[in-house]
Amino acid sequence: MLRSSRSTTLLIVIIVVVAVAVSYIYAITSKPALDDEARQAAPGSFIQLSKGMVHYEMVGPGNAETVVLIHGLATPSFIWDHNVAALVGAGFRVLRYDHYGRGFSDRPDVVYDRDLYDQQLLELLQKLNVKLPVHLVGLSMGGAVATIFADRHSDRVARLCLIAPAGFPIEEPLVVRLAQLPVIGDYLMAVIGDRVVLEGVKDAFVDPDKLAGFEEKFNVPLQYAGFQQAVLSTLRHMDMNSLSETYRRVGKQQKPVLLLWGRKDHVLPFENSEKLKQAIPHLLFRDIAGAGHNLNYENPEIVNPMLTEFLIGG
Repeated sequence: MLRSSRSTTLLIVIIVVVAVAVSYIYAITSKPALDDEARQAAPGSFIQLSKGMVHYEMVGPGNAETVVLIHGLATPSFIWDHNVAALVGAGFRVLRYDHYGRGFSDRPDVVYDRDLYDQQLLELLQKLNVKLPVHLVGLSMGGAVATIFADRHSDRVARLCLIAPAGFPIEEPLVVRLAQLPVIGDYLMAVIGDRVVLEGVKDAFVDPDKLAGFEEKFNVPLQYAGFQQAVLSTLRHMDMNSLSETYRRVGKQQKPVLLLWGRKDHVLPFENSEKLKQAIPHLLFRDIAGAGHNLNYENPEIVNPMLTEFLIGG
């Protein structure tokens, strides 16, 4: 009887293990690769960099100062849809691009760390022959990328605008902490990663009525393989909670810095704005009542005038 019970338990364990393995394998192999055919339907342009093809858009007068828009952890460069026209209208040339692993850029099998994002931006500027120095505008993780770039390449950056930037400690959700664990994180991200990330993106909004078009655009590149692995690797290797020294070094450069933060930000707490002000005491700070994390997308009528005035030199 005891032997029979052990055999039944072992069988159940084997079935569970096989089911988990099959679901994982299916999840990581069921999506098609992002290829040239898929890119034909994408807006903008593409350029080959050392780690893969990068999706970008550059508009505005060719001889104007360039503003580079850098998106965050998950949402691709369409997060700037409501800001580009205002910047071009103010006389700037505007460059926006998708990070590796996001949007319509390639999803290389590499470590997604600070060096990768810094190198991608550096190569992009070089290959496109962008006139230097540029102005950098970074949202969330994009703010961290912009600050890292300014720290490493000070002479290539004129002005810096940070919109609810990452870089200081936060209380991470349980799912984010689990995702960083070996094996468990890989399985969770492969099987439910898209759904979890999309729910997190929705939480960044204050007004649910503005989600419809956003969600539709977000879902298009999700049908291709590699997004989950890119986000997972970034969570594990970007180390976005420990950039205080980087911000302090950039503060010592005395570049003009604008900081925008929504008071209803539920992704990166508004209280972290105080840490930014301590690290860069001379920055110009604008808090926006009623705005959430994606304030540039939800509140362009407020953000755009602030942004253009600052970049023009006001």
